Amino acid sequence: MRIRGMMVYEEACFARGLQAVCGVDEAGRGPLAGPVAAAAVILPPGLVIEGLNDSKKVSEKKRRELYDIIMREAVAVGVVLVSPREIDEMNILQATMKAMALAVAKLPVKPDYVLVDGNRLPVWTHKSEAIIGGDAKSVSVAAASMIAKVTRDTMMVEYDGLYPGYGFAKHKGYGTAAHIEAIGALGLSPIHRVSFCKKEWLP
Repeated sequence: MRIRGMMVYEEACFARGLQAVCGVDEAGRGPLAGPVAAAAVILPPGLVIEGLNDSKKVSEKKRRELYDIIMREAVAVGVVLVSPREIDEMNILQATMKAMALAVAKLPVKPDYVLVDGNRLPVWTHKSEAIIGGDAKSVSVAAASMIAKVTRDTMMVEYDGLYPGYGFAKHKGYGTAAHIEAIGALGLSPIHRVSFCKKEWLP
């Protein structure tokens, strides 16, 4: 992976005198169950983390290794989870925007500039830009992707113990055939997104 190529956005900010460059990304927009997670990460200028990339392109073991490095080396990290109930109430897009905004607000350091994965920005006053495919183009966004993904996956493993039979530890709430079959046998759990689940799946 071309690490230097992923620092283009950050280096452009540093050249303008902006030091606290924040990357923001989410995890869990598509699953049938569980929260949506968002993370905001500010890395120190010049930090190189080998192997950092879009979290979906990295193995689970490597994600956890990178998670530990990011948490140790980052200037600041903010992570927020928005519940399935809130997703049902406001829709997944608005829930994701809320999670991103709250993740940035949770940072102990105010960012000079914010890079957001995707094509939309939350409603806020931060100087910022949206980057389509940002988790593969910006090291800060990739770091946020890693934190959000590992945080959410860890929670889904915990939910597997609370609500056995659905296979949450394996599929993390996504709509696999086994997951839909489990819904047919068990009905919906308290962490399912009702608006995402079809009535014909229910027992």
